[in-house]
Amino acid sequence: MPFSRDSKGCFSKDDRAVTVIVPTYNEEAAISQTVEKIWNTMVSTQREFEILVIDDGSNDGTNQILNSIEDGHLRIIRHNRNKGYGAALKTGVRAATTPLIVITDADGTYPNERIPELLSDFGGKDMLVGSRTGKKVKIPFIRKIPKWFIGRLANYLARIKIPDINSGLMVFNRDTLLGYLNILPNGFSFTTTITLAMLTCGNEVEYVAIDYAHRVGKSKIRPIRDTLNFIQLIIRTILLFEPLRIFIPIAALMFLSSIGVFVYSYIFTPKVMDMTIVILIVGSIQMLGIGMLADMINRRLGR
Repeated sequence: MPFSRDSKGCFSKDDRAVTVIVPTYNEEAAISQTVEKIWNTMVSTQREFEILVIDDGSNDGTNQILNSIEDGHLRIIRHNRNKGYGAALKTGVRAATTPLIVITDADGTYPNERIPELLSDFGGKDMLVGSRTGKKVKIPFIRKIPKWFIGRLANYLARIKIPDINSGLMVFNRDTLLGYLNILPNGFSFTTTITLAMLTCGNEVEYVAIDYAHRVGKSKIRPIRDTLNFIQLIIRTILLFEPLRIFIPIAALMFLSSIGVFVYSYIFTPKVMDMTIVILIVGSIQMLGIGMLADMINRRLGR
């Protein structure tokens, strides 16, 4: 269905209109098939739509392939250098003019043929996530262990079971997403951060099980470095929205350590380690105080 724009380049006021954002970097092996599949899928929905590809500084043949695609539904925005997965998504979100946004990857891993189903299930929610928990999920083994650990950490800190912490197939209410854009990172942890932010802030989030295929082309994920970045982002996001989930365990650990030091020194050494015990107790009180202050500021700001 052709989309219509007004004099300012915006879509007509159709609350079903959707922008499918596809961040891409050096995906010459898959980008053409990805765009074609999305187009074929979206045409059947009878919705106003556009496919917005953000070429994040590709230096292979991605640019030429995109230029060869003739489709009035396709819009291309290019970064003059590689800025990161999250930065590409931010560019797409700011450039989109529809009420609904879908993000997906360009590497052929996500079942884009299910986008209409996700849109139908979306309703009035803030975010709907395609959770990679279907019957056919092809996640490389090297990513399974850090993914498991990151998921458990996120579940604890967010106080909710999260089926998939960093899925790249999501549907958003654009207005809700814009409210978080300034805290979202430019790297791969964009999806992790927005998931935690929305869940801890009480936004309505739903998960739908999907399959996940082997990617076409070479992966951009760096297992060790990106895992450490994910952990850092999870902790930082929770500090921003639920600081007591970080500070209370630290305070409790320091206080229990002071008791442990006292018992050890009383039984095994001729002198009680007074200074060490005092430092640990004072430190635990300080951690608890900082956490309570951070939580008070958080609530005061209405986050």
